Amino acid sequence: MTDDEALDAYSRAVVSVAEKVLPSVASLSVRTAQGGGAGSASVITTDGFLLTSAHVVVGASTAEASFTDGTTVRADVVGRDPLSDLAVLHARGDTPPPVPFGDAAALRVGQLVIALGNPLGLAGSVTAGIVSALGRSLPTGSGRVIDEVVQTDAALNPGNSGGVLADSAGRMVGVNTAVAGIGVGLAVPINATTREIVTTLMTRGRVRRAWLGIAGTQAPLPPHLAERLGSPTGLMVAGVSPGSPAALAGLHRGDMVVELDGNRVVTTTAVQKLMVEDAIDRRIEITVWRNGALVDVIVFPRELT
Repeated sequence: MTDDEALDAYSRAVVSVAEKVLPSVASLSVRTAQGGGAGSASVITTDGFLLTSAHVVVGASTAEASFTDGTTVRADVVGRDPLSDLAVLHARGDTPPPVPFGDAAALRVGQLVIALGNPLGLAGSVTAGIVSALGRSLPTGSGRVIDEVVQTDAALNPGNSGGVLADSAGRMVGVNTAVAGIGVGLAVPINATTREIVTTLMTRGRVRRAWLGIAGTQAPLPPHLAERLGSPTGLMVAGVSPGSPAALAGLHRGDMVVELDGNRVVTTTAVQKLMVEDAIDRRIEITVWRNGALVDVIVFPRELT
């Protein structure tokens, strides 16, 4: 294959995705008590649900969605989940066809991806690049992190937050959420976890999560314990919120968490993954390394509010 032929193949892939996806990507105009805002959103169902970034619609109950064909509709904010930076809206009028979901779990470093948005109603924005890293974590304003973020070198323009990160087949594999630096863009993945979050937002308007009330950092375990547990590290508790479920259970600073509800944990992200709705008010056993011994602690997580 010649360079020209390769370029044509690359161009054809990008053009095909743009023609398929852009009509279903809207420019969002948001008004709140604090002022105006803008971003992008994409149609995800035939009955008018749209997906965007939670930070795009913070403080808003409605937004105006404008599509590349000139159609403009009002959309109600159905639900926001700041911890995943995802939000769902429902259009009051007809919308273009939905963008099909892909699976970010199938992405590979080096794979072609296309970032599509509709910033400020400028007839759509398309940039192409490759997946440069997988499994990144993105801190949020709440102090929690979004897991499995997709890093790409496809440039993200102002107003592209909430837009589509698509694979070469035109399937949504991410929601563009932030610019991490020059030449770096980040997207919340579309995978089994986030698809469940989106469904919950559409049906309930919010996502319920459990809360323990600990802060920690990954730290090395004593060699003999590491060999016994099959892991070199655990989660060192650096702080416990007063009155929290963790405090009431007797966890304290300096404890080394090695297991939670039968699962090995070595990072705060691992704990977050287990703090789902099912864990709220349920009896959960935590194993910690304390004063040279393994100690089991019983905790009842509360709902995160």
